[in-house]
Amino acid sequence: MKDRLVTVFGGGGFLGRYAVQALLAAGARVRIAARDPRDAWYLKPLGGLGQTQFVAADIRKPATVARAIAGSDAAVNLVGILKGDFNAFHVDGARNVAEAATKAGVGAFVHISAIGADAASPSAYGRSKAEGEAGVRATFPTATILRPSVVFGREDAFVNRFARLIRALPVLPVVRGSAKLQPVYVGDVAKAIVAALGREGGGSFELGGPEVFTMTALNRWIARAIGRDPAIVEVPDGLSRLMASATGWLPGAPITRDQWLMLARDNVAIEDGLAALGIAATPLEAVTEGWLIKYRRHGRFAKAADTSLAHPAPG
Repeated sequence: MKDRLVTVFGGGGFLGRYAVQALLAAGARVRIAARDPRDAWYLKPLGGLGQTQFVAADIRKPATVARAIAGSDAAVNLVGILKGDFNAFHVDGARNVAEAATKAGVGAFVHISAIGADAASPSAYGRSKAEGEAGVRATFPTATILRPSVVFGREDAFVNRFARLIRALPVLPVVRGSAKLQPVYVGDVAKAIVAALGREGGGSFELGGPEVFTMTALNRWIARAIGRDPAIVEVPDGLSRLMASATGWLPGAPITRDQWLMLARDNVAIEDGLAALGIAATPLEAVTEGWLIKYRRHGRFAKAADTSLAHPAPG
C-alpha cells in the first residue's frame, strides 16, 4: 500500500475511521470521500503531511463519485444505511462507485456488504445488499466483497446501545432472543480491507468474530461486563413484530420492521473470512474493557468485570 492513493467512500463513519487508520499505517495516501467532508476532518491528524485528502461526494450522484475517484490507485466503498432508501445507497450507489472505479482504471476495489445479503432475504436491507453485490460484480469483476456480521467497537451503535439500556432498565426486553450473531471487531474489518486491497483475484469473504452469541446471551454478557444484573425477558415474536410494525417508522425507534425481519435469519459466517485473509479474530472481552467502564456504577473505579462465564451459545 506504500504511497498508493486509496479513495474511501464513507471514510468519516464508524468503520471508516478504522479503515482510514489502517490504510495510513500501511503507508497509503487516503482520499476520504463524504457528503460533508467536515465530518471527517477529525481524521487529518492521524496521517503524515499530505497523506490525507478530503473530497465531497454523494454515491447517489455519479458525477461527484467520478471526481472523487479520479487518479486513485484503489477504492473502498463503506457506505451503508440501516433505514431509508436502501436501493439508492446499496444498489445504485454501489454501482456508481464500481462504474467510476472501472472508468478510472483503479487497480483494486473493495466493497463492504453484509452477512445476510440475499436476493431471497425477507428484509429489504438484505435484498438490497445482494443486488448491490451483483451490480458491483457485473461492473468490476475483480472487486473483493467483504460481508461482516454485526460490527462492534468503541464508537459502535450496537454494544453501546445495549449497555445504555441495561444501565437504565431494571427489566430488559430482548427482541428475537434466540437469533444468532457473530460480532466482529471493527479493527479486524479494517485489517481485512487493507489485506483485500493487497491481493489479486477478488472474491467474497464473510467476516465474523471468534464467538457466536444468541441475542439474549449477548445481552447477558454485556450486563456482566458492566456489573449489572437486570431481569432479561425475551419478547414473544408476535408481540415484537407488532411493535416493530407499529412504531418502527418513528425516529429513534428501538427496531424497525425491516430490522425485525433481518433477525429472522442467523447472522453467522459460513466461512472464516478473517483467517483466509490472514487475520486473527478479536474476541469481545479483549477490547471492551476500555470503553464499557463508563456504564458501570463507579466507572473506572469499579471492580473489573468477570466475563469468563459469558458463554456465547446458549440463550
